[in-house]
Amino acid sequence: MKYVYWGLFWVSVYLVIVLAPQFVLLVGPVPAGNGFWWDFSISLGFAGAAMLCMMFFLTARFRRATVPFGIDLIYYFHRHISIVAFIIILAHPAILLALDPGLFDMLTPAPANWPFLTGAGSVVVLSLLLIASLWRKQLSFHYDGWRLGHIILATLALVLALLHIEGIGNYIASPWKRALWTIILISWLLLLGYIRLLKPWTMLKHPYTVERIIQEKGDAWTLELCPKGHKGFSFMPGQFAWLTLWNSPFVLKEHPFSISSSAKHPERIAFTIKELGDFTKRIKYVQPDQTAYLDGPYGSFSIDRHPALGYVFIAGGIGIAPILGMLRTLEDRRDTSQLVLFYAYSSLDRMTGIEELEHMKKNLRLRIIYVLNDPPPDWHGEKGFITRDVLQRNLPGKKMHYEYFICGPEAMIRLMEQYLHGLKIPLHHIHSELFNLV
Repeated sequence: MKYVYWGLFWVSVYLVIVLAPQFVLLVGPVPAGNGFWWDFSISLGFAGAAMLCMMFFLTARFRRATVPFGIDLIYYFHRHISIVAFIIILAHPAILLALDPGLFDMLTPAPANWPFLTGAGSVVVLSLLLIASLWRKQLSFHYDGWRLGHIILATLALVLALLHIEGIGNYIASPWKRALWTIILISWLLLLGYIRLLKPWTMLKHPYTVERIIQEKGDAWTLELCPKGHKGFSFMPGQFAWLTLWNSPFVLKEHPFSISSSAKHPERIAFTIKELGDFTKRIKYVQPDQTAYLDGPYGSFSIDRHPALGYVFIAGGIGIAPILGMLRTLEDRRDTSQLVLFYAYSSLDRMTGIEELEHMKKNLRLRIIYVLNDPPPDWHGEKGFITRDVLQRNLPGKKMHYEYFICGPEAMIRLMEQYLHGLKIPLHHIHSELFNLV
């Protein structure tokens, strides 16, 4: 229940910050005689600028703010609220130009027109940012390069927007109104300092060493790390961390991976990583004793947040990684909960961690249902994909009292959530981990 209260608190904080400029607009002296639609357009501009500022806070990874929701949900909110913010910002000049077409003259290069040109420039930069983000894969942008460009464009858009507000000046003429935007600007600069300087410096002072690299089935590798000169960090089973290899933490070269090791042994952190992209295909070349940096832990995908009679895990492909972490933790704790694992993969010989899973059945009350898309000729288990029928046949009798954890491709997660809901599993008992944060 405490997570609910904290969640409501942080939602309230977000709304207060976004709506604060609206109160500034309404309270005190404002230019007279402009009419409702003119003032409404200015209000949209203020709201859009405040939302743009908050985008940086949403991705700053403040643990206290992300714990109630899970950072994957925060990033999804960031993605979708960015589109809403862009529409609001775009509506601001659209309404003004519709009310007074003469404003088009202010968009020509001239010293006196710089406040309008900075506003237009902010809209143009935001448009480029949105296109690059929504169609990154279609445009074949490399993740690291895109991320750097994303930060530069977002910063430029916000700076231009603040210059536009300052240059126009009509609605922030009062000292206390100007003070609010000054506070917003200073807060943003402090945030940039925290993200780009303080946090990387802290990571640099707490390095990790690669202890060993283990080849797994299914084109996957397990990377085991040990803290170097410090105690590391404790984590809940199922959480994840951002990993930096071959680079300084000051360089934007970090990638999020689920922790697949037991939370009972935070002195050794493991990541089970499948070869899927440019970075992950290089994991096999990591050498023992190589230095690494971690930023974590993050995520709400954990059994420790949801005590229950038993747990049902549903994994697709490398989605087994955080579930391995939870099962290993339960094994180390000598847990006696009823456990059911649905594990879908193309074939039995490519299933990551299958040998250890079979061994876990000796120490845990664990039942595993393998679902193979390409089964061997003598296979008598489930075939094809995890369907509603597969779930219904194999779920425990008291299924309403279990907590459900789903991890895998996004399409699979959506289907599993739909199937479980159709089987009358309460929504608050269903928990998903989404890998695609950007």
